[in-house]
Amino acid sequence: MIEYWDVYDKDKNKLDKVVTRGETLKDNEYHLVVCVWIRNSEGKFLISQRSANKKHPLLWEASGGSALKGETSLDAALREIKEEVGIMLDPNKGKLFGSTIRNYPNCSDIYDVWLFENNTPIADLILQKEEVNDAKWVTVDEIKELAKLKQFDINPFFEEVLQIK
Repeated sequence: MIEYWDVYDKDKNKLDKVVTRGETLKDNEYHLVVCVWIRNSEGKFLISQRSANKKHPLLWEASGGSALKGETSLDAALREIKEEVGIMLDPNKGKLFGSTIRNYPNCSDIYDVWLFENNTPIADLILQKEEVNDAKWVTVDEIKELAKLKQFDINPFFEEVLQIK
């Protein structure tokens, strides 16, 4: 399936342009990407392991992905989590934690990091096999250990999210 992305300027203003995934963006153009951290009432985070068939295979991460044409950042966060792990997040239990620009050759992005509260048991998750190999609830110390072993995707706001009480 072809993905279409809205194009933004550095201030997150939507431009009158749509591209397909893989299409080259100009230096002053960005697409929107979300990262979704989910924390339960015990203070543990839900992390997922990337599929063996994806770039950075079997790396653990907070789930997320690119916003599709017409989606807001929140829309994309809710959709990505529903698709990848089968959780219907309550939009009222989430907040935009931070936003930054990541500059990559030909495909820079605006990277929005979300934090949600949710207590879905692992047994109730429905993993999207093309995207996710496994998922688990872990402590902050377990995430830091995975990161130390280079088995976790350290992304913007990583340290800040893990410091939340």
